[in-house]
Amino acid sequence: MELQQIIFLAILAVALVLFISEKLRVDLVAMLALLALTLTGILSPREALSGFSSEPAIIVAAVFVLSAGLSVTGITDRIGKAIGRAARGSEWRAIAVTMPATAVLAAFSHHLMITAMMLPVLMRLAQVQKISASRLLMPMSLAASLGTTLTLFSAPAFLLANNLLERSGQQRLDIFAITPIGAVLVLVGVIYMLAGRWLLPKRQGDVQNGNYLRLDRYYTELVVDAESPWAGRRLGEFELAFENRLQVVDWLRLGARRLRQHPNSHILSGDVLLVRASPDEIASIKDEPGLSLHAVAKYGEKPREDGQDEALGEEQLVQAVVAPHSEFVGRSVADIDFLQSMGVVVVGLWRKEGWLHGELSEMVLAEGDLLVLWGPQRNFETLSTHRGFLMLMPFNANKKVRRRAPLALAIMIAAVFAAATELLQPQIAFLAGAVAMVLTRCVSIERAYQEIDVRIFVMIAGVIPLGIAMEKTGTAALLAKFLADHAQNLSVYSLLLVMFAAAALLTQILSDAATTVLLAPIAFALAESLGLPPVPFVICTAMGAVASFLTPIGHHGNLLILNPGQYTFGDFLRIGVPLTTMIGLTVAWMARWLWLEGPLLPAFAGG
Repeated sequence: MELQQIIFLAILAVALVLFISEKLRVDLVAMLALLALTLTGILSPREALSGFSSEPAIIVAAVFVLSAGLSVTGITDRIGKAIGRAARGSEWRAIAVTMPATAVLAAFSHHLMITAMMLPVLMRLAQVQKISASRLLMPMSLAASLGTTLTLFSAPAFLLANNLLERSGQQRLDIFAITPIGAVLVLVGVIYMLAGRWLLPKRQGDVQNGNYLRLDRYYTELVVDAESPWAGRRLGEFELAFENRLQVVDWLRLGARRLRQHPNSHILSGDVLLVRASPDEIASIKDEPGLSLHAVAKYGEKPREDGQDEALGEEQLVQAVVAPHSEFVGRSVADIDFLQSMGVVVVGLWRKEGWLHGELSEMVLAEGDLLVLWGPQRNFETLSTHRGFLMLMPFNANKKVRRRAPLALAIMIAAVFAAATELLQPQIAFLAGAVAMVLTRCVSIERAYQEIDVRIFVMIAGVIPLGIAMEKTGTAALLAKFLADHAQNLSVYSLLLVMFAAAALLTQILSDAATTVLLAPIAFALAESLGLPPVPFVICTAMGAVASFLTPIGHHGNLLILNPGQYTFGDFLRIGVPLTTMIGLTVAWMARWLWLEGPLLPAFAGG
C-alpha cells in the first residue's frame, strides 16, 4: 500500500467518525475533508473545489428553487388535496391511491417537501375516515422515498453516480435512465404495503388529541370589493372555488348578520365574510381579485385623526397572545380600538375552543386568544413591551401566488423536457428553470435563496473530492481487487446484490450522497476488473444508498412522521427489512436485465 493511500484512508476514517458521531455538521466535515486532501497534496486546489461547479451540486440547488415555485404557486397543495379526496373510502384505497401519487410527485420535487405536504392531508383523512394515522403515514413516507428512484435528479446519490461515470469516460445517463427500475420499485412497494398491511401498527398518533397542526386555522374577515368578480355570484360558488382553503363561518351585510345563508344566496359588494383560513391564505388574500382583509380595507388606508403620519406603512403580520389577567380580557376588539391606541389592526383570531360568529370587531377577547395584527414594524417594537400580551411572535405564513400556477408548471415541464431530450445540458436546463421561476415572480428571490438547503449543497460539493481522491490514489481499485479476489465464485447477480447491500447498510449512518461517493468508485473498479460495464454496478450502489428502509434514521422523511404516527424503531425494522430485501433483489435483477442483457427472471446461478 502506497503512502498516499494510507494518508487518504486516514483522512477517510476521521471523516467517517465525524459523520457518524455528528459532533460536527456534515457540511463542515465535508469541508474539513476537502481541506485535508488539498493540504496533503492528494488533490490539487482545482480538483478539491471542482464539486462546487459540478453537475450534481448545480442541479440540486436548482431543483430546490423549482420545487419552491411549485409550492408557492399552490400546485403541490392542490395536487395533495386532490389525492386526499381520491383516497377517501377505505384504508385499502387510501394506500393504493396515496403511494403511487406521492411517488410521482417526489420524482419531480424534493421528497421531504412532498412528505411534509402530504402529512396534514393524511392526518385529516385518518380523522375523517376513523383510520389509525399510523396505517397511512408510513406507506406515504416510503412512497416519497421510492419516488426518488424514478428520475436521475430526484436524489443526490444518482447525480453523483452519473458524475462518476462521466468523469471516468462513460456515456452520461439521461434523466429517465433509471425510470424502469424506479417504476418497478414503486409497484413492489405498493403491493407489499397492501399485502402486508397487518404489519402496520394501529396507533392514532396526534389525531386523537387534536393538537397536531391545531394552529392551522384562524378566523378572519374578508370584504367583497366594489366591482369584485364575486359580486352577484352565489355563496355556493364561492365555497366551491375556495374549498379546502377557506371555510365560511358567518356572513354580514351592512353590519348585520344575514339570517339566510343559503348556498344559492347571492353575494354583494361590501358583504363581509367571516372565514377560517390558514396563515398562508391570510397572507395571500390581497392577491385574490375582488377580496380584501376587512380590517385592512376599513382602516389601513385612513390617516390618523391626530394628523400624524399614516398609521400603517411597510406593513407586516405579527401574532400576539392575550396574557392571563390582561386588561384586554372581557373587552371587544372594537372597544380596545387597536388602531387608535397602538397603531395596528386585528385581521385574524385563533381560539382554542368554540366557534366564532358575528363581526370580528365585536368579539370579546379571552385569555390565550391569539390575535393576528397588521401594522408597521416600528409599532410592533413598542407593542412588544405591552403587559396585555404574553408574547409577540412572527406570523409564519408563506404567501401563495396561485394565479401564476400555470406558468410555474410550464417552467417545470420545460426544464425536464430540455434535460430529457438533451436540448440543454441537465444542469443548464434546471438552472434556467430556476432562474425563470424567479424572473416570472413565481417565487421571490428571497424565498428562492431560503429554499436552497445550503447544508446539502456544500456537503455534495465537499464529498465529491473524496470520490476523486479514492480513484486518484488507487484506493478504489485496491479495494475492488480485494473484493474480486474473494468473490470469484459469485455470479454477477450476486455481486450486484453485494454492492446494493453494502450501500443499504452504510446509508443508515451516512447520507445517501456520502455513501455513493465512497462506494461507487469501488463498484466501478470492480466492474472494470471483471471486464463488465460499470453502469449496473454503480446504479445498484446508488439504489442501495437511496432505497434502504431498515431504520427511521435512513431517510429524513421518516423522521417527519415519527411522532405524528407514534412509530417505534421496531416498526421500521419489522416493515423495512423485508421491503429492503425485496427492493435489493428487484434492483439487481432490473440492472442486469437493462445493462447486462440478463434474463427477464432473476437467477442466482450463472452470470
